Amino acid sequence: MTDKPMLILIAGPYRSGTDGDPRAMAANLARLEEAAWPVFAAGHLPVIGEWIALPVLRSAGAGPTDPLADQVLSPAADRLLAHCDAVLRLPGESAGADQDVATARRRGLPVYRDAAEIPRRGPRAPQEAA
Repeated sequence: MTDKPMLILIAGPYRSGTDGDPRAMAANLARLEEAAWPVFAAGHLPVIGEWIALPVLRSAGAGPTDPLADQVLSPAADRLLAHCDAVLRLPGESAGADQDVATARRRGLPVYRDAAEIPRRGPRAPQEAA
């Protein structure tokens, strides 16, 4: 167990394998978001790079398939990782998520492959959802 809550980046496929299909990207984002509760329930704070990058893109009048996305998605995750304590890498091919893992390892951050590997934080962690 750990006393301090970690900020944990959830990394996995978002645009990868979607051919720009908005429904497929939404399904990938939903899979990333499904991992948020187990991270939170362990007493930590989950974050997903797209939660930062997508509003930035919208404010620039762009979306995830626009050319500008390449200048926002990965850089946003990299900037976010400067504040993170760990990465949870979900399954699936994703060059961006692989880059997040490489960055985390370079920075000496733990990389978890399953939420069950994440150390639980003290007795203040919320109970599992019913």
